[in-house]
Amino acid sequence: MKRALSTALVIAAALLLGACGEKPQTNEHGVRLDAPPWTGTGAQPNTGTAFTASGWQPGDRNSWEQHLKARMQFSQNEYTRIN
Repeated sequence: MKRALSTALVIAAALLLGACGEKPQTNEHGVRLDAPPWTGTGAQPNTGTAFTASGWQPGDRNSWEQHLKARMQFSQNEYTRIN
């Protein structure tokens, strides 16, 4: 009985100490402050890419919010798509 308890304690201690060796998940440059999401995804500020939705003008926050609401309501709502 004592042997099983001590074995369990040793295994638990090894698992707890194993978590201490985990490396932090940060990039090499540290935290980067990103631009607001409605400014676009292009290399230059306020420019779009091939993946930019048609009708959306990069840099227009109101337009971005309206497109996001429409996408959530019509194309990414599983209940709406099925029924």
